[in-house]
Amino acid sequence: MIKLALFAGDGIGTEVAGEAVNVLKFLFDSNSVRYEIEEDLVGGASYDEYKKPITEKALKIAKDADAVIFGAVGGPKWESLPIELRPEKALLTLRYDLELYANLRPAKIYDELIDASPLKKDVVQGTDMMIVRELTGGIYFGQPRGIFDLEDGQKKGVNTLVYTTKEIERIAKIAFEISRKRRKKVLSVDKANVLECTELWRQVVARVSKEYPDVELTNMYVDNCSMQLIRQPKSFDVIVTTNMFGDILSDESSMVAGSIGMLPSASLNGKKGMYEPIHGSAPDIAGQNKANPIAAILSVAMMLRYSFDMDNLAEKIEVAVGKVIKNGYRTADIYSNAAGTKLVGTKEMGRAVIEELKK
Repeated sequence: MIKLALFAGDGIGTEVAGEAVNVLKFLFDSNSVRYEIEEDLVGGASYDEYKKPITEKALKIAKDADAVIFGAVGGPKWESLPIELRPEKALLTLRYDLELYANLRPAKIYDELIDASPLKKDVVQGTDMMIVRELTGGIYFGQPRGIFDLEDGQKKGVNTLVYTTKEIERIAKIAFEISRKRRKKVLSVDKANVLECTELWRQVVARVSKEYPDVELTNMYVDNCSMQLIRQPKSFDVIVTTNMFGDILSDESSMVAGSIGMLPSASLNGKKGMYEPIHGSAPDIAGQNKANPIAAILSVAMMLRYSFDMDNLAEKIEVAVGKVIKNGYRTADIYSNAAGTKLVGTKEMGRAVIEELKK
């Protein structure tokens, strides 16, 4: 029996997670997989109901589950709340309490969507990278942090960038293991020329690389990497980097691929994982059947692969998505006036994927 937790969250999170779950249920039912899904509120929806972004009950559901399906949280409605009560705190709490230290974010361009990328065809064609982001350390969790009063009446904001050898070693090993199933190239991204913490990062990654003599390791400063992602995106294979740098670079890579609505992610601690699209809650289009559910659907495929070793079912979803794109189905974020394309909504895109799975 597979136990899943479902936290759809806010905005379009409820819509795209709904379509992803529909696809998953169809596959499980068609293949006689026994499962149960327990759902609860997180983010702004949880705050509205319980005055906290995540409850102890929701945390227990997540801890008891084999994997977590997550939609998106946040929106202007809750931006004025204290930082510890904002919807995003739910996401950070889940990552921290479940010890989901490795975030995998693939960015792949479909040939049929090259026109959706702001980059030239000859630059972007063939792009297929995996960003491995350290997720439970770094500046997002380091202490001390906060806004402090100074004696002269001014204030001081403090966030601390901290990494230990253990934290760096375990994320580096994930990157090297993944690279062995790809093109055997790892790029470690840091800012070792000015940040001592990432100087340690570079040293530790270099030491770990000796355990993987078949994998090529290179290093790059984050500012140069952000430039090269635009200049020559198809040169990248596996990128491993810190929490904050990975957050920024993975969003940049999403535009290389054409739309943030196309990109899934997995946050892992061994087989335990949380799976979510990398986009936000997009409150401006929430409830309008406009959101692209493909990132959420592909996140479910990642779940099947990384948490349950069901590579065959994961591949079925990936192939079905590819066929739907090839057949011209487009949500607004990837739509163009090209011949043979048709504008569809969230529900229609989800149904199209299921129809391909039926074939």
